[in-house]
Amino acid sequence: MNTDIAVLVVDDYSTMVRIIRKLLKQVGFENVDEAASGAEAFEKLKQKSYGLVISDWNMEPMTGYDLLKAVRSDANLKDTPFILVTAESKTENIEAAKAAGVDSYLIKPFTAPVLKEKIDGVFAKYAA
Repeated sequence: MNTDIAVLVVDDYSTMVRIIRKLLKQVGFENVDEAASGAEAFEKLKQKSYGLVISDWNMEPMTGYDLLKAVRSDANLKDTPFILVTAESKTENIEAAKAAGVDSYLIKPFTAPVLKEKIDGVFAKYAA
């Protein structure tokens, strides 16, 4: 796993950003940026190359799902690995996210080993 890549954590709840940042550090990621909204994240994605986006689903006004769709429809960003984080494991949400091109999803709360497993799975898909 390439832990040198830049990771963008997107969540409007600063405590969750700190938790995810800490978990990423535990699994070897040091280069972590954050955005407090989908719109801010989309701007950052246009300015810097990220190897992974970890975004909360439930944000206003632009949700993580909306951000995913924006990333997938942008020619320069469409191949960016993307993980959605949600507190709800609704089947219809998961199906919609998969249809929109999400690489993986995390159900809150989660641990560092679970995060690492999801990231490894995403990177394995892109390495294939």
